[in-house]
Amino acid sequence: MANNPVAPGTWVQIRIQILPPGQRAPQVPPDTAQVPLIMLAKGFLVGEAEIGDTVRIKTLSGRILEGELVQVLPRYSHDFGQAVPELLSIGPRVRALLEGGKEQ
Repeated sequence: MANNPVAPGTWVQIRIQILPPGQRAPQVPPDTAQVPLIMLAKGFLVGEAEIGDTVRIKTLSGRILEGELVQVLPRYSHDFGQAVPELLSIGPRVRALLEGGKEQ
């Protein structure tokens, strides 16, 4: 089964190995020292490629980086965790106080 080619200019994510396991800093824990230091970067693909290819990207800041193409149209998956009920009432209470009213 062949991969689908990814068109130039597509937003992608690449993987770059910064340091191999044997070159990690001496103060890192032993289990950390056994794995490479990896950087993930997002940018616009320069040239056509397929997942797994070594590619170049142009980041939003204009830098050109080279690495392994790992994802097409990567999503942002970070969040702020579960809602904390105790914190939900703070915004409205502060707004009321700043507006010179009383807390409700």
